[in-house]
Amino acid sequence: MQNEIPHYALVIRGATVITGDPGQAPITDAVIAVQGDVLRRVCAANAFEAHFTADRIVDLPGRVIIPGLVNVHTHAILSMVRGVAEDLGFAPAYTPGIPHGHDVTPDEARALSRLGALEALQFGSTLINDTYVHADVTMEAMAELGLRVYSCGRIHDVDFSGVADGRWEHHAQIGDSTLGAALALADRWHGLPGGMTGVQLSAHAPDTCSDDFLRRIAQEASARGLRVNTHLAQSRTEVAQIRRRSDKTPAELLDDVGLLNERLTAAHCLFMTDADIARAGKAGITVAHIPKGNATGGTMAPTPRLRQAGARIALGTDNMHADMIEVMRWALAIARIQVGGVTDDWQPRDALGMATLNGARAMGLEHALGSLTEGKLADFVAIDMRRVHLTPCVNPLGNIVHVGQGRDVELVAVAGRIVVEDGQSTLVDSETIRREGQQAAQALWARC
Repeated sequence: MQNEIPHYALVIRGATVITGDPGQAPITDAVIAVQGDVLRRVCAANAFEAHFTADRIVDLPGRVIIPGLVNVHTHAILSMVRGVAEDLGFAPAYTPGIPHGHDVTPDEARALSRLGALEALQFGSTLINDTYVHADVTMEAMAELGLRVYSCGRIHDVDFSGVADGRWEHHAQIGDSTLGAALALADRWHGLPGGMTGVQLSAHAPDTCSDDFLRRIAQEASARGLRVNTHLAQSRTEVAQIRRRSDKTPAELLDDVGLLNERLTAAHCLFMTDADIARAGKAGITVAHIPKGNATGGTMAPTPRLRQAGARIALGTDNMHADMIEVMRWALAIARIQVGGVTDDWQPRDALGMATLNGARAMGLEHALGSLTEGKLADFVAIDMRRVHLTPCVNPLGNIVHVGQGRDVELVAVAGRIVVEDGQSTLVDSETIRREGQQAAQALWARC
């Protein structure tokens, strides 16, 4: 029987492919062939079949293709304080005089979340793990852009209207409302076919959730098979508040309530004792490392020690920007500052792993995402290396991590569908989203 000629939905030719598989060398003059939403072939051109058909063929010489970037911690709506909050010295939720989550209307949340998600997508994030307010509105609004969206409203039982003024007042009805909304969101969006949406329970922080409420979140997560993300040891204020309230460190508290485990993604992890680091490492948590945001506030997470203790390091952009390529550079530099030099275990390949495969593992999706491996979902990013600041290109990954920028992204595919081409969204009008985001931010600032 004569072999049938294979047919593909999409074939990409001519680029250099960095698969993200540990130990695999870049593939020059590569071919990526997609069937449905899956990578069927990732190989050199001379190993690809001579005869095939395809719905679309895209030639990309002079580009480098990497796995889609997985942003494990972001707040898309907080683009509303871009260029301001960076200079205030503390997280927006704790800072008086600026717009807060409880100030945002559903329409404003929709507009601002789409602005943040569009930036993330155009800069190469194919999955974002987003949390803030009005998630029942923003989940669908962001997913319409074509990227994978994991989202959850922030879960807390503190009255946030008093936190910026230094008052932590916990109320059961607030906890019932925020956790109930998160569970309803999970019932609607988590685990749908295609893996385009999902929910991690977003316990805001140890200081904004009472001890008993944290235990309740842990129980719900376990019963429903959901992962949890939170802020952990993000400020000295948090550490002092937990010491006063619970006579523990934040890490000790999360361990005590059943949240410190391999299904937790904890953002920042800045102010941790030696015992905290050992405890987090032994538990196998994922640290959502926010190197640029932390450094802007004059801090840095002890990532070399956390990783050595056993914690996994993944990357997030947090507030005000969504450039994961820049975050890779900051993650590498921050680690090297702490170890005091350039070492073999802190190299561009490690930064890429944090932004891709480690992120996929934090989301429980390493079987489907995080590397350009045949059989995985077809999420990938093409970077235009024909730019002055990326020339000459002796080491493609070194160029990307050390001097690349999100705006160098030319093409993004999610589940085999091209959702960014020539640097612009193919599914939505970017200018409309930009304009609506600006109007929403202006309205918020005017009220504040």
